Amino acid sequence: MKQVGFIGVGIMGKSMVRNLMKAGYELHIYARTKAKVEDVIREGAVFHETIADCVKDRDAVITIVGFPQDVEEVYFDSGNIFDSAAPGTYLIDMTTSSPMLAEKLYTEGKERGFHVLDAPVTGGDVGAKNGTLSILAGGEREDYEACCELFRAMGTNINYEGGAGCGQHCKLANQIMIAGTLSGVCEALTYVKEKGLDPETFLASVAAGAAGSRQFDTLGPKIIAGDYEPGFFMKHFIKDMKLALIEANRSGLDLGVLSQVLANYEELEAEGHGDLGTQALMKFYDEEHRYMEEEE
Repeated sequence: MKQVGFIGVGIMGKSMVRNLMKAGYELHIYARTKAKVEDVIREGAVFHETIADCVKDRDAVITIVGFPQDVEEVYFDSGNIFDSAAPGTYLIDMTTSSPMLAEKLYTEGKERGFHVLDAPVTGGDVGAKNGTLSILAGGEREDYEACCELFRAMGTNINYEGGAGCGQHCKLANQIMIAGTLSGVCEALTYVKEKGLDPETFLASVAAGAAGSRQFDTLGPKIIAGDYEPGFFMKHFIKDMKLALIEANRSGLDLGVLSQVLANYEELEAEGHGDLGTQALMKFYDEEHRYMEEEE
């Protein structure tokens, strides 16, 4: 398995492409805007003007796009992946997407002779850059095992979660945890600020204790610095939380914290903040505090 087609060369995808090339894979890429991927083209990736050309005669095709509708488009639209890849190709969707869509991709792909995996990732832009992503794979175990070498070029924590859609379910559970944790970080920093504590000292004081977390370590300093540049877009996290809530509702689960955090984020998105990073949830607390002062 040496030739890889890659669709979705964004914040995460670009680093994943680089790490695959470092591991010796020949990368064929497609992007809607060539100018945005000129750097990886210079580094050796082969650019194609169409999805059809990008995926033709590859050993594996990886997709990591924005939203479930984008996944539908790149796989199902006329002349795209299902119409253009050779039977026997490993098709790996690494987008955080709908488990139901993952099952649909698997069923349709198997009928057409493809090996289909859903393998969303976690670890953010830092994990993508460092090649230390966690990869959560669903599909047939034999297909997963055939792709492990490929996965090891991009990640260090690689696990088989179960049948088609299970990778997506695992990722959604991960996002549920992040929603609660990050809101806790923002509420704690709001309290610290209100009570006159030094945020930097607070960070140093509690990071290694029971309240410590990856979200706190990674995003806490950014929040304190007012740095809301995206390592992971707010709009994409909103998409993930909505998918998780849909799946929870399908199973009759009441996930109150998830629902509240989603509502907070949707308010920020409505104010035009969707392209900021997830740490910009802090803006909700800053604004909420401001509203309370105005009312007083």
